[in-house]
Amino acid sequence: MSAPLGVGIIGTGVISQTYLENLTSFPDVRVVAVGDLIPERAHAKAEEHGVPAWGDADAVLSNPDVDLVVNLTIPATHIEISSRAVAAGKHVWTEKPIGMDRESTRALLREADAAGVRIGSAPDTILGPGFQTAKRAIAEGIIGTPQFVHTAFQTQGPDLWHPEPAFLFAAGAGPLLDMGPYYFSALVSLLGPIAGVSARGSRWRTERQIHTGPRAGESFSVEVPSTVQVLSTFEAGQQGTHLLSFDSALERHGVIEIHGSEGTLVMPDPNTFSGRTAYVKPLGVLRDGMSTVQEWVDIEQQGTVVGRGLGVLDMARAIAADRPHIATGELGYHVLDVLLSAQDSAATGQYLEIESTVGEVPVVPADFDPFAATLG
Repeated sequence: MSAPLGVGIIGTGVISQTYLENLTSFPDVRVVAVGDLIPERAHAKAEEHGVPAWGDADAVLSNPDVDLVVNLTIPATHIEISSRAVAAGKHVWTEKPIGMDRESTRALLREADAAGVRIGSAPDTILGPGFQTAKRAIAEGIIGTPQFVHTAFQTQGPDLWHPEPAFLFAAGAGPLLDMGPYYFSALVSLLGPIAGVSARGSRWRTERQIHTGPRAGESFSVEVPSTVQVLSTFEAGQQGTHLLSFDSALERHGVIEIHGSEGTLVMPDPNTFSGRTAYVKPLGVLRDGMSTVQEWVDIEQQGTVVGRGLGVLDMARAIAADRPHIATGELGYHVLDVLLSAQDSAATGQYLEIESTVGEVPVVPADFDPFAATLG
């Protein structure tokens, strides 16, 4: 393939706006069709962003100019839409999580392999300059040998701002499966596969209320734990502690720390594409009168900051160059396996070993330019 990749988007919810803004600005891809369960919404998005074709999902899947389908539907339909795209001979980029269960997700990856098409899975924040700067720093040995990690995501819940929040508290979501992919994809990309997890979960309220948009005031059911705490063990031997909560009065997002033998690396929020990366030096031996204030050394960020859609762009260039893309379906499946195991552990109280694994996740070249025309 030497021409820009033809992209079709299915699902025009909140997240579609940033995808459309970015993908229509990259020279190496062309957004040629937009589809939605409500075709009128797809029409509005197509007109807003200058996309030539619109309709329902079938209109995107049957469009001969679509080489890759971007699946932005709700989690419950990710596998269905992705599988239909594969059957139509299209590559797929899917929002997270890649699926809701192991069996159907493994089947999707097998179908794609048999059809000779690729699966890519969000989050693509791991391609952003913020994360990649931290990844290079660890590879260069700035903190020595990574030993343990700590992550935290705490919020009062997306029901306070999202106009359609019910799906975020349904099976396939909750803080574990909605926000967990950002944190665990980042950690697996840095430290390698996770070998086992132990978790505990709670659901303090079984019903919540919509607070914004046309349905404000309506109530909906909370189907999954709204706070989950996870202990993880990595195949390489490191351990991790992780808090994910939609119940916290204290808003604290994006805590991700890698603690090593020679210092600590504080990373940007894994739900963003940029942010502060800092190295914290050890205090060393403390003597009377010595300062206990630790020095934070900022690491200069390298690369162009964009946003969601980088994973699609990387797939387009990888397909053209016949090289592996970075945010693969296999990475998405391993992270899903970890999160489902944490969910099962929270329900049973048992430590669970992770059956899946994944290979090393490549580094994005420092000179990666989303706005360069490299195809066609």
